[in-house]
This record gives sequence, structure tokens and C-alpha cells, in this order.
Amino acid sequence: MKSDFEYLGYILGEIDFLEKELKAITESAFLTSEIHKRATARSLEIIGEAVKTISPGLKSKYPEIPWRLIAGTRDKLIHGYFIVDYKIVWDAATNKLPALKPQLKEIRLKEKDIFQAG
Repeated sequence: MKSDFEYLGYILGEIDFLEKELKAITESAFLTSEIHKRATARSLEIIGEAVKTISPGLKSKYPEIPWRLIAGTRDKLIHGYFIVDYKIVWDAATNKLPALKPQLKEIRLKEKDIFQAG
């Protein structure tokens, strides 16, 4: 069974991927690129799935992270019945997640000690 430490690593890896892939592209270029749109949506799905597997204990320990909102975004992408608002996807990938990255890194650092001790 994977640990919260590992799931946080997956989330941070996807945020890194999104930052790298989207840094040189504009929103209008993104909205016309099927490859970028689909890859970004997939990364958000992976992030949402990782969030869903993080323990309730860790989530309650860090209530400042919008865990439910992140998981809910994944659900909307998966169960959206072929309708995806890529402007929302763009905003999540280029604004919301990068803003959370420092907090998630800090949480992972704190949890690393717990993970290694256990």
C-alpha cells in the first residue's frame, strides 16, 4: 500500500509536468491544442485520484488545502459526459495548482520524517 508521502509525490510530479508543458503556451494556444488540452486534463485526473487516496488523517491535519475541490475536479473530468470546460482546466493547471505547490512541498517534507520513522 502506498503512503501519503508517495501520493503527494505523484501530485507534485504532475504539477511539475504541467508547469513545464504549459509555461511557453498562451491560453488561446492551449484552447486550440488537443494534445495540450487532453494531457492537462489527464494530469488533473491523476492529481484528483491521488488526492482521493490520501488518508483522512493527513487531510484533516492540513485543512488549508482544498482537498475536496481537487478531488471534485477529477470527478467532473471523469464523469463530465464528454463536456469539459478547458478554460477551467487551464486556470487550474496554470494558476490554482502552482499556487498550492509550495504548501504541498512543505507538507511532503513534514510527512517525510513520519514516513521514514514508520
